[in-house]
Amino acid sequence: MKNTSLMSLMVVLALVFNGCNTTTTQSEGEKPVAAEAEKTASAEAKPEASATPAEPGIQFSEAAWKAQLDKAKAENKLVFLDAYTSWCGPCKMLQKNVFTQQAVGDFFNKEFINVKIDMEKGEGPELALQYPLEGYPTLLFIDGDGKVVKKVLGYQSPEQLLAIGKDVKGGTAL
Repeated sequence: MKNTSLMSLMVVLALVFNGCNTTTTQSEGEKPVAAEAEKTASAEAKPEASATPAEPGIQFSEAAWKAQLDKAKAENKLVFLDAYTSWCGPCKMLQKNVFTQQAVGDFFNKEFINVKIDMEKGEGPELALQYPLEGYPTLLFIDGDGKVVKKVLGYQSPEQLLAIGKDVKGGTAL
């Protein structure tokens, strides 16, 4: 019985190692079949990816800050600015648990120009001078002239963020 178990274990290990070590040899100029099939499959999959609808939640724009303000002014909307840093735990929680919520996205995408900026990279350090921050995350609602209408510090639940956004839109944010 012991020999049978040992022999079964050896057979299983041999199959596993054999499955992990399947390489094919090819002559010069020949393309590997598996690699070619993988490229074809990924090339065929790419159009499908672009045809899928956008993820639920807030859709953040990546245009330059001046362009964001110009757009806000032209559309008579406020800019919702998520001022974050890459090392900030609550910032990551907002991104994962709040900004991805369907109800939050539906409201904010309709009512605001949504922007998120790492305050330690790109335009972030310059904006941190213009809009002094006490901590991260800081959520700012800014008009098209660059004036802060509302400033919120720290993590907010989806319900809290929606309530804040509705207050700002209703004019009771000041």
